[in-house]
Amino acid sequence: MIPISATLERVQPSPTIAVTQRARDLRAEGRDVIGLGAGEPDFDTPRHIKDAAIAALEAGKTKYTAPDGIPELKEAIAAKFLRDNGLRYTPAEIGVSSGGKQVLFNALMATLNPGDEVIVPAPYWVSYPDMVRMAGADPVIVPCGLDTGFKLSPEALEAAITPRTRWVILNSPSNPTGAGYARDELRALSDVLMRHPHVWVMSDDIYEHIAHDGFTFCTPAEVEPGLRDRTLTVNGVSKAYAMTGWRIGYAGGPEPLITAMRKVQSQSTSCPCSISQWAAVAALTGPQDYIAESCAAFRRRRDLVVDRLNAIPGIDCPVPQGAFYVFPSIAGLIGRTSAGGQRIDDDETFAAALLEEEGVAVVFGAAFGLSPHFRVSYATSDDVLEDACDRIARFCGGLG
Repeated sequence: MIPISATLERVQPSPTIAVTQRARDLRAEGRDVIGLGAGEPDFDTPRHIKDAAIAALEAGKTKYTAPDGIPELKEAIAAKFLRDNGLRYTPAEIGVSSGGKQVLFNALMATLNPGDEVIVPAPYWVSYPDMVRMAGADPVIVPCGLDTGFKLSPEALEAAITPRTRWVILNSPSNPTGAGYARDELRALSDVLMRHPHVWVMSDDIYEHIAHDGFTFCTPAEVEPGLRDRTLTVNGVSKAYAMTGWRIGYAGGPEPLITAMRKVQSQSTSCPCSISQWAAVAALTGPQDYIAESCAAFRRRRDLVVDRLNAIPGIDCPVPQGAFYVFPSIAGLIGRTSAGGQRIDDDETFAAALLEEEGVAVVFGAAFGLSPHFRVSYATSDDVLEDACDRIARFCGGLG
């Protein structure tokens, strides 16, 4: 048997991918399964973006590009940062990767050493802690529960910082909760960070454009310009433009950091897909009306799911400010037994029993670092969500 590296032994496979694959497997067996695990818009990529990709193909733009992006895309990203966030970056301060995940991975690999620490507020996107571990460092998990609106407080941030802290990762609006940091909340966090110049900020803004109920998105380097030279502002086209499979993420940050990230990428994947890059240019520079249309649909679906889940005794579902997830608590269901005989000891057994008995795939809260919760992605049709909520209500109603 081939030996497995000690680095890989420190990490786990992605739970969200595992749940989605389990749903696929059950469907292949003939089971009627509703998958609410994937963080992927169900809308098609807008027509003008697909047309740009076709035009790039026809023009023969199918060769290798510079390792971290074509100049035209970097220019489009710089214009986007200035237009939407008031941030000025030169092309040398911008990098493009095969998805936002690779941007984050490159940055961590480029900057972390054994013994370093990265502050990760929980609940967190499942990949943050394991990417830190793969880079040889230690994630410092800071629980942020319902009492803080699933958000990191200045006091908790201050308490978590040590001389070994290298990064704090912020994600707003958040996966898995949809919670977003208001400007005054980011200002309070920034005040703490300004007192600790050795701590860098990794701002994952991938859900920037999916905001609800008047929530106004802002990003740390925008709120506190003093943080600009130690902040990596990460974004991508996956969520806002329904381009998950196109795999284009990008970031703006200090040139030495971007240069180091380029070195990592040049010796791993090299350039992102050339055709996807030209499609991303069209996404960032073309018509933006798709965003408002998709947000309206997401908001309607959010309200449907929140109302339906909060009507179930034992479930408490906060109203998210953005993204397309809800993260309800099942504290009122722990210790009960399902109609199929499964004792609900925690959110993992809840999710497993819900899938086996009612055919609804959700992701258990422990995968995101906070129990007892589960995550629902409402990036699917109203009819599917109604059916799923019917099944969840029936499952919970059958608990003894």
